[in-house]
This record gives sequence, structure tokens and C-alpha cells, in this order.
Amino acid sequence: MDKFVIQGGTPLTGSIATSGSKNSALPALAAALLTDEPVVLRRIPRVRDIRTMERLLVDIGSEITVDEEAVTLRTEKIVSPEAPYELVKTMRASSLVLGPLVARAGRARVSMPGGCAIGARPIDFHLSGLRHLGAEIFQEHGYIEAVAPNGLKGANIVFDRITVTGTEDILMAAVLAEGETVITNAAREPEVVDLAEMLTKMGAKIEGAGTSVIRVQGVSKLHGVTHEIIADRIEAGTFVVAGAITGGDLTITDCVADHLGALITKLNQAGMKVTARDATTIEVKSGGTLLPVDMTTEEYPGFATDLQAQYMALMTQADGISIITETIFENRFMHAQELMRMGANIRLDGRRAIVAGRSRLSGAGVIASDLRASASLVLAALVAKGETVIDRVYHIDRGYEKIEAKLAGVGAKILRVE
Repeated sequence: MDKFVIQGGTPLTGSIATSGSKNSALPALAAALLTDEPVVLRRIPRVRDIRTMERLLVDIGSEITVDEEAVTLRTEKIVSPEAPYELVKTMRASSLVLGPLVARAGRARVSMPGGCAIGARPIDFHLSGLRHLGAEIFQEHGYIEAVAPNGLKGANIVFDRITVTGTEDILMAAVLAEGETVITNAAREPEVVDLAEMLTKMGAKIEGAGTSVIRVQGVSKLHGVTHEIIADRIEAGTFVVAGAITGGDLTITDCVADHLGALITKLNQAGMKVTARDATTIEVKSGGTLLPVDMTTEEYPGFATDLQAQYMALMTQADGISIITETIFENRFMHAQELMRMGANIRLDGRRAIVAGRSRLSGAGVIASDLRASASLVLAALVAKGETVIDRVYHIDRGYEKIEAKLAGVGAKILRVE
């Protein structure tokens, strides 16, 4: 297992580019199963989760070509409508193939997904939605099987709770279902909008993406498409926090500034100078004292749960007490214990973390427990005194493309070691 070795204390200066969104690329890859024509996806990040999804699609029957410009997929025939445990045990996004496979092949068999151990991400919403569309669902031996030999039928689907992957999965199933499907309490995240735009270019009829009600008029067939994935707002947000926590002068390019409104607002309230220079560029200037600002995670357009750990690392350096409330996942404070090993003063109270700053962090040996937790440890290490060694960085490799090279390019003293 690779490790990161980081020497803290260097402000980050310069420019750092944002990659394409992992959380947008994964459903886009799954959507390629909906047509037998070529699908060309640009700006696909080369991260571990993407490679896992590509291997899964090859098993299903896709022919995939990867070059520096794009990923090209063609699935002329569904060879095996199955997602085996061996491939999906590290990636919860594997459930995204359920909808496309049932819609295209009339059958899907998917292992119960794995991924980060940050709390319950029930697949029940996916299954309930597919049942409403007419699929029969069976579950045994750790696998879920969905069958719709006569095709899917449009339906009214109301999610009890907002679910991003559930919205995406049902959206992909509904585009080939007969009649109209209405998805109520749909996720409004930019990744859902990106998927809807891709599907629309493929011939789907979708209205309301980006709102809480999405309407889909089913079509009999989709065609191929060339589509560019949106920027990764979580990666961009991580770099924004990196500039703020190190007291640097950092420019984040190739992002979508509007997707980070909640983060930018919080950092400016905390005394940072964070501005959108234009639609695709964010500037972080070193300011004065970092102030404590409470934060609660919410569905988009609220503060993203995927940036909660990074924000906690930042608040360890604030001058006072802040309260961070996690409302999306019930077990997403595992990074707090590792931050405490570095000298952070954090008390956990259920879904709240009380962070008392300013802590003088010192380098230590720490373990990454999940994807975003590993990012928070990198951020803390950038300001800690001495050397920090982060183990299990395969977690960060699941979602960040060459993060050590990008950070080193703006002054961070970070090395990957085997």
C-alpha cells in the first residue's frame, strides 16, 4: 500500500487545475449501456473508481478505448448483465448499472455495493424506484436481481429522502421506460444535471433536472453521443481549503465557481478572501485571523457532505470554537480521531463535532479511513509541524487524480512512497 509523506508549514502559491468530476463520470459511464452506438466521454478523471467501473463495463459487454482525450465506449450487446462482488466491493457506485441494465436488457444482477464505510447509503431507494417502474426484485447470497422481461413502464416515484445515485439510477431506467415517469424529491446536484444533459443529447426527453421534480417521457431507443464531463466540485473545493489552511495565494482553474457557493460563503465568513474571478476560476488569498464558523451539511445547493472533513481540518486552525453538524451520513467523523492524533482538539457528540482552535498540529502517522477523510488528513499535514505519514492512500486514489503532483506543483512538500 502506498503512503504519502508530507512536510508541513509551506503556504501554497500558484495555480492548480481541476479534473473532471468522478461523481459525474461514473453515471455517465453507466449511461453508455443504454445504447448500442458509440459513446465518447471527455474529461474522465483517471482515478481508481473509474478504472473499476470500466472493468465492470467490459465484463458486461462494452468495448472501451482510453486515450489522453477521451474514453470511447460501445456496447453492441449486453453479454453479462451482472456486477460481481470481486469488482464492486470497493465502489458503491456499482449500483448505477442497475437501472441501465434493466432498461436495456430486461435483467440485472448486482452485488450489494461496497465503498467507504461512512454510514448507510441504502440501495432501497433504487430498488423501490425500479419496482414502481415494473421490475421484479429478488435478493439472495449478497446479490440483487432485477427483472423486467416485458420492459419498464413509466410511474410516479417519490423518494422518501434525497438520494443522488438513486435519482441518477432511476433517471437512466426511466428514459427507456414506456410512458411518463415523474421523480419527486429528486436530487438537484450538478452531477444529476450533467447526466440529464448527456441523456438528452442521446435522445432522451427530460424536464426539470436541477429541480426537485424531474419528468421523463420514455423513448424506444437512444443513440450515441460525445459529452464532456463537468469539473469536480469536490476536488476544487479541497484545493480551495488547501489554499486557505496554508495561508497561501492559490488560484483554482477549470472549475465551476457556481457549484461551490456554499463553501465560498463559509470561508469568507471565516475571514478568508475567496472570490470567483470568473465562471471557471477561484482565487484564495491569505488573509488575517481565521475565524470559527459553524457549518451543517445539506443536500445541494447546501454545504456538501463530501467537503465536511476538509472543513473540519480548516476549523482546527480557527481562533475559537466551531460546531460541525453532519446530516447526510451518520458515521462520517472517522477522520476526527486521526486529526486528534495530530493535536486537534475535537469532541464528538452524535452527529456534531465541536472543534476548538487554534490547534498546533504536529506530524504523526495516520490512517485514511475513507476517500474524503484522507483529503482532510492531507490538508492537516500541510500545516502540521514536522512530518506526517498517511497510510492507505488508495482511498484518496479513488477520487483524486494525481493529487500529490498537483499539490507539489504549488509548493507542497509531499511524496508518494511504496
